Amino acid sequence: MNQHTATCVPGSDEWLSLVSEQIIDPERRIIDPHHHLWRNRFNRDYLLDEYFADTNSGHNIEQTVFIECHAFYNKDAPEHLQSLGETRTITDIAAASRSYADHARVNGIVANVNLCLGEQPEQLKSVIAQHREIAGSLLKGIRHAGARDSRPEDLLIPGRAPPYLYGREDFRKGLRLLGELGLTYDTWHYHHQNIDFCDLAEAVPETTLVLDHFGTPLGVGVYKGSRDAIFSQWKEDIKRLSRSPNVVAKLGGLAMPDNGFGWDTRERPADSDELVRWQKKYYLYTIECFGPQRCMFESNFPVDRLSISYPVLWNAFKKLVADFSENDKHALFYGTAARVYQLTTPGV
Repeated sequence: MNQHTATCVPGSDEWLSLVSEQIIDPERRIIDPHHHLWRNRFNRDYLLDEYFADTNSGHNIEQTVFIECHAFYNKDAPEHLQSLGETRTITDIAAASRSYADHARVNGIVANVNLCLGEQPEQLKSVIAQHREIAGSLLKGIRHAGARDSRPEDLLIPGRAPPYLYGREDFRKGLRLLGELGLTYDTWHYHHQNIDFCDLAEAVPETTLVLDHFGTPLGVGVYKGSRDAIFSQWKEDIKRLSRSPNVVAKLGGLAMPDNGFGWDTRERPADSDELVRWQKKYYLYTIECFGPQRCMFESNFPVDRLSISYPVLWNAFKKLVADFSENDKHALFYGTAARVYQLTTPGV
């Protein structure tokens, strides 16, 4: 290891700069429907300056959707209202993003609300109304993630959900209310919870459900060395899930450390060919099952930034579907996200 490489910390700008690629298809319009903003996580802030540095790094990123991440909470408020602090901060950041010409704008917010308030529908409606009062038309959906694993100590990002959240009737009632209010539901969980999510999708057909990160196939801890067996079961679950027409799939989020590819521990980050080589089967199988009109590429930044840079990631996505028709490419990079999250064209 040379002295320059030794000083690079995975996820840092210096480390990510060790892999540089020419931008593929730079004019293609893109919506990034899944990113976070926060302070001091993974030893760095990820706010408007950092967001712009990534989204302006070569690809034509027009709009993005912020996904809740328990940042900027108002810890002085009652627990069910603390996430209003996040919505308020992100709404301000979104407004700031619109003041820069030729920059990506934060054009949607998926906020956090406790959907287990479904047994108290008036209270749940009141909480959602408060988010809408703050965010206005930016509020596109709610994420109350279901991620839970029996060995959270093995994971860099352990889930917070209670056992079998998806099977709780109060939660399902909350999910049905989202559909009535015209909001989507995003979720994040682990591969062994895909079956429970299939049951949920079939039980709540009136609400649009967005599957984040392919259901996060894990590859660390007790799951290390079991990738083939996990993939085999994952395929069955994805096929079943695709039969629920209310489910849409986000394609991305497989470069998280907990996926177990180990790119976050190396001297150099992954390049686009490496992502294609190791992960192509997840992307193409999901597109085969759901169809491009129900799939959208996502960055999951800055979490996946621990393994790969933003321009290299979108290069990989473009390589994955290089042989697809123009209509299908537009759906995957722009159209599906615009439809699902009801995003308007910037400036309109």
